[in-house]
Amino acid sequence: MPDSGPLPASLAPPAAPPGAPRLASSKLVSPLLRRILLVNLLPLALLLAALLYLDQYQSGLLEAEVTTLREQARIYAGALGEAAVREDDADKPRLVPDIARPLLRRLTEPTPSAQARLFAPDGQLIADSRVREGAGGAVTTEPLPPAAARGQIIGAIGRAYDQVLAWLPHGGDPLRLEFGPSAAGPDWQPDVREELRLTGADQSREMPAYIRRTVDDRLLVTVSEPVTRNRHTVGIVLLTREAREVDNSLFTVRISILALFGLALGLTVIMSWYLSLTIARPILRLAGAAEQMREGRGRAGMVAPNLLKRTDEIGELAGALSESARALWDRMDAIERFAADVAHEIKNPLTSIRSAIETLRRIDDPAKQRRLLAIIGEDVGRLDRLISDISDASRIDAELSRVATEPVDVAAILAVLAELNETTRDGDEPHIDLAPAEGVCVVQAVEGRLVQVLRNLIANAHSFSPPNGRITVGAREQGVMVEISIADEGPGIPEARLEHIFDRFYSERPQGERFGQHSGLGLSISRQIVAALKGRISAENRRDATGKVLGARFVVLLPRAA
Repeated sequence: MPDSGPLPASLAPPAAPPGAPRLASSKLVSPLLRRILLVNLLPLALLLAALLYLDQYQSGLLEAEVTTLREQARIYAGALGEAAVREDDADKPRLVPDIARPLLRRLTEPTPSAQARLFAPDGQLIADSRVREGAGGAVTTEPLPPAAARGQIIGAIGRAYDQVLAWLPHGGDPLRLEFGPSAAGPDWQPDVREELRLTGADQSREMPAYIRRTVDDRLLVTVSEPVTRNRHTVGIVLLTREAREVDNSLFTVRISILALFGLALGLTVIMSWYLSLTIARPILRLAGAAEQMREGRGRAGMVAPNLLKRTDEIGELAGALSESARALWDRMDAIERFAADVAHEIKNPLTSIRSAIETLRRIDDPAKQRRLLAIIGEDVGRLDRLISDISDASRIDAELSRVATEPVDVAAILAVLAELNETTRDGDEPHIDLAPAEGVCVVQAVEGRLVQVLRNLIANAHSFSPPNGRITVGAREQGVMVEISIADEGPGIPEARLEHIFDRFYSERPQGERFGQHSGLGLSISRQIVAALKGRISAENRRDATGKVLGARFVVLLPRAA
């Protein structure tokens, strides 16, 4: 019976099992990428927003404090200019210390956390709201009330935070805090003479505010306002107040930020642990499975089932690794079986050659020697055909994986093969009848290998056809596939052998044909090529109405070209 056929499907890449994951490289943003970006950017975004908000919030509070304190200083300067200034004999206005001192104390009494000082134009201190004259001319100084324990803690936190913010760019913020020995305490004061000189040169100029953090962690704000009378500057008022409300408000916000940062940190740790469990650890398990495969210890159960059930990139990777390993083991098994079959098939002619040579040495009859030499020649020819077919079969997979498929007109190929057969046929060899093509019979294939399949099937039909028999070839469109059929008028195929005829080295030849003329790889190679082209090949018997076998029929299904 037929001697041609493709290598079994074990030599072709195995079909993917139903439900196996498929790589989704076309996704623009994968779920894993979105998850990683969310985990890394969310805490940083929250912290950055909090820092920017707090910096603006602190500037707003300080600006409000400076504005309030400046208005208060202007009220003091206006009151002193009206009530504590007298004109001398030259009609030049001047401050009267005895009037200015009690008036300044009375002005600052409603603000116990403030200290006001009045300076003469030459920089001499005239009055201080914290200096009291007691009985007998005794002078006492009352410092600004110290901060409570909670206030000291808040101030220390404020100092640390302000020093951190001092490293950040502020764009020339006029309210930037000052540190260091020059801001040692409430006794610090700006250069009064320089302030009066600048004010005298440009009376519309507003004196700057001074904000400083003292060594005892108190936030002090100082503003200065000139005391004028009749457009003459007779002194300058320095008003200093501790901005405890600013520190308290900032402390409340900072505590909120720390809580938010702690929450973000906790979320980051939890999410990192989650990613470790769902990404890093599964990848390590896949690496371990790959190591077991490399060492040959992972043939069964290579990838954990729970990894294969995942629907993300890890599941796709696990599925791809499992499929690759399964295909590799199947290919190795097929190679082992193929090698064993090849060794068995080659051993037969080699045994025959060795027996003929040993016999040839022992006989002297020239006729028998010529017969033995003919047997040796036939066996050598058989070995040559066998090795050529084996080489062809071993190259098919690699060749088809490199060569791109293209649209091929099956009807045109069948017409050429039929014409070639009719032109070269001798005597009573079978005729080829070409059936009309039905539909568009253009397939996606490699033309040379498709021609090889059709020639194998036609040659097989030739072998089993009776003298002057008819071989019918044709093609027709069937949905997304194209069906190619080759039918003969031979004895047919035993029902039990319909699948085995595609096995390697299977050979059931017609009666009278000399042994060894075929390698038994023709049909096996044909099935191997068709499978690589994503098609199917099958064999069946043709029967009449009574069930009598009329011959064999081979059917090839290939994908129709788009």
